[in-house]
Amino acid sequence: MTTTSTSAGWTIGTDVGGTFTDLWLRSPEGDSWVCKSPTTSDVVTGVVAAVRLAAETVGMDVRELCSQVTRFGHGTTVGLNALLTGRTAKTGLITTSGFGDVLEIGRLRRGTAGLQGLDLGDYHLRGQIPPLVPRTRIVEIGERIDSDGIIRVPLNESSLLEAVARLRELQVEAVAVCLLWATENPAHELAVAEVIERELPGAFLSLSHEIAPSVGEYARASTTVANAALGPIAGHYLTRLEDELAEFGMTAPIMMTTSAGGVVPARTVTERPVSNLLSGPASCVVAGQKLGAELVTPNVLTMDVGGTSFDVGVVVDGVALMSDEVSFGGADMRVPSIDIASIGAGGGSIAAVDGGVLSVGPRSAGAAPGPVCYGKGGIEPTTTDADLVLGVLDPAQFGSGGIVLDRAAAATAIEEKVGKPLGLSAIEAARAIRVVFDNAMADLLRAVTIERGHDPREFTLVAGGGSGPSHAWALCRETGLAGFIVPPTATAASAFGAGTSDLKTTASRTSYRRILPEVGPSEEDTKVIVSALEETRERALATIPDPERSSITNTASIRYFGQAHHLDITLPTDIDTPAVTALLDDFELEYEQLWGKGSGFKEAGYEILSVRSVAALAATNVAAAVGGEMFEKIGTRSVVFDDADHPDETTVYEVRWPAAGQELSGPALVSLPGCVVVIPPGSNATTDALGLIHVKVN
Repeated sequence: MTTTSTSAGWTIGTDVGGTFTDLWLRSPEGDSWVCKSPTTSDVVTGVVAAVRLAAETVGMDVRELCSQVTRFGHGTTVGLNALLTGRTAKTGLITTSGFGDVLEIGRLRRGTAGLQGLDLGDYHLRGQIPPLVPRTRIVEIGERIDSDGIIRVPLNESSLLEAVARLRELQVEAVAVCLLWATENPAHELAVAEVIERELPGAFLSLSHEIAPSVGEYARASTTVANAALGPIAGHYLTRLEDELAEFGMTAPIMMTTSAGGVVPARTVTERPVSNLLSGPASCVVAGQKLGAELVTPNVLTMDVGGTSFDVGVVVDGVALMSDEVSFGGADMRVPSIDIASIGAGGGSIAAVDGGVLSVGPRSAGAAPGPVCYGKGGIEPTTTDADLVLGVLDPAQFGSGGIVLDRAAAATAIEEKVGKPLGLSAIEAARAIRVVFDNAMADLLRAVTIERGHDPREFTLVAGGGSGPSHAWALCRETGLAGFIVPPTATAASAFGAGTSDLKTTASRTSYRRILPEVGPSEEDTKVIVSALEETRERALATIPDPERSSITNTASIRYFGQAHHLDITLPTDIDTPAVTALLDDFELEYEQLWGKGSGFKEAGYEILSVRSVAALAATNVAAAVGGEMFEKIGTRSVVFDDADHPDETTVYEVRWPAAGQELSGPALVSLPGCVVVIPPGSNATTDALGLIHVKVN
């Protein structure tokens, strides 16, 4: 296709997944395109290849396109993959004397951190994930600050110099500093930083009071260590990406998506890479949240089925559910993030039979060698191979990179690896793979709704990812949902979110207060909370270019006394003692909504741990695409839905951006760029002015 636009104002959003790098492109006039390119081991090459493909798609020279880009959003799993595989920078930790074992001890669940599903019951797997920093690279120094911020033991400079010398001998690339109660008084951490910058000038430095200013020694230490370990990696890769794009004439800065669901300049992330561990999945939820606002649908479930994982986000009353902590690589980290549930189920998930039991995932074929049908050397069947054999995918039209799929090879692999062990034909085995795959995803949807006190029937399901629109119909049947929605940009939902997310910054501060139920909050409690909020608001707004147009949202972390976990409750704009009382009432209501009527226990008293401020600056509005295209019938093919022996002859349509007012009856397949929407028999689909396909499942 050739475009006639030659003006600035182009927008690009990119997301690097385990198999594909997705790109979303929007012209100044509002027209959109999506492209997919295989993810590369160095990430940068795959992103640049996607940009080249985008330029080719719209009939422009890559330099011409890049010179006209005014917004470049980017999400990635580089940091997350580095943590999970242990390919991080060599890191040392400096901590208070007597606390050198904090990472090893962790919490009660330290030995099971990172395990899911049936693995939790396998005692052979417990304690298999070592701490992010081994004990040999943890050094203690003489000092002690108490919980009131008062220095009890002055900083011992000789022990500090010895500790730094030890880390120099170990040739560490990064240093994390986590001293006791530095959140209340950072004086000692700042003094340690001065010595490290002088004695180890090339080391990446992370201070706990800056990275994770919260109560909880273990989570604060592991977060700071993770940030330090990722620093050299994130900085190198982002610098290289910016340099390569600059060679094409791009002057727009890279805006990185964060786990909290906004974007920040890449230079900010290079100092705090731990903040974007979940940047890709968070962007998908942001995209669903924006869509819900457009449709005036306050409750939204977002599903993103990529090459390696199935990610689900929940939006309630127009607000994406958030979490203060994530667990990866055997470590619990305090990272404000959109609450995303994920399992290892995607288009590249490997199907295998062990002891007569069929499993699908979490092992993935990734981008290399990929599914068998890619013809890149893969020998283990995947869900993509199954979809191809069942007729869902067209061998000649897959993705946007000219990939031709080998159906015969996929069928042979499925029959050999799955069919024969189970006594099934290739078609029956392929359907069995899909059933297991779909049920695993449906279980996760139930976990984030029913198990959290939400009725899934009150939500709108937005299907995204390369495989999401192909499997959403089955998930609706399993969970009782009436139907689902597929945006034209579904295959690149996270890339779309990266290109359209608001600028958002987060700041938190400890404000520990214990409140007795028979007494209630005091004026002093209110004073501490107000003081902490003033600080977090100021810090959150400090990096926003236009504070006057920004919005501020405040939350407080609260729990019953003696509990290990907390809930984040929204704070009103004006805080006084009655407002704090109302805050505790809101906590009790939400607690019982999550855990059941009568589960609250106010007699234990309350603990307010910390407050958080989120400053957001809305993204500049860009015109939506106008017009659209009519569905083009391109043929029919046999597709297996419920009966492997009796496939349905299914009409196949193709469209890039659907025009409003169209209707289709199932069985039908709609080929969108990079994905296929499945409309099962007895179901129907309609389109609206936003180009959305609304599928009602019967």
